[in-house]
Amino acid sequence: MTHRMHTDTHTPYLDGGRSWRDAAGRYALLPLRVFLGVTFIYAGLDKLTDSAFMKDAGSGSVGDMMRAVRDSSAIPAMVDMALENPVAFGYAIAIGEVAVGIGTLVGLLARAAALGGALISLSLWLTVSWASDPYYYGNDLAYLMAWLPLLLAGAPMFSLDAALRARRRRVGGYR
Repeated sequence: MTHRMHTDTHTPYLDGGRSWRDAAGRYALLPLRVFLGVTFIYAGLDKLTDSAFMKDAGSGSVGDMMRAVRDSSAIPAMVDMALENPVAFGYAIAIGEVAVGIGTLVGLLARAAALGGALISLSLWLTVSWASDPYYYGNDLAYLMAWLPLLLAGAPMFSLDAALRARRRRVGGYR
C-alpha cells in the first residue's frame, strides 16, 4: 500500500504537479531581479551620459558630491580614496552599476552580480547616504538589503545561469 498525501483537487497545479505556492516560490525573485537590474543599468548609464557628473568639480560633479559627504560619512577614508581621482571613481561606479545590472537582468553570474550590487550599495551607504536622518530616508541601505536574497539564491529561473546548468546536465548526462 502506498501512502499518498491528501491534496486539494481544487488547487491549481503548475509545473508538473507542484502547487501554485511552490511555483510562486520559484519565481519570487524575478520582480526583484528585474527591478534591480533595470535600476542599476539606468543608474550607470545616467552617470556615464551626464557630462556634469563625470567631473572633478562643478555643480552636479562626482568630485563635489564626494567632498560634500566626506565629513558626514561613516568612513571618511573611503571618500578620501575616491577623492584622489573622483572622475575615475565615478567611471568605476557607473561601469560597475551597468555590469551588475546586466548580469542581474539576464542572470549571468548572478551571485557575483548580486555581490557587486551589494558592495556598490554598501559603499554608497557608508559614504553618500550615511548621514540620512532618519536612516530610512537613505535608499542605499534598502538597496543593500534587496541584493542579499539574490546573493543567497542566485537566479534559478529565467537566467543564463540556469540555462548553462541545464546544458551541463544534458551534455554530461547528470540529472
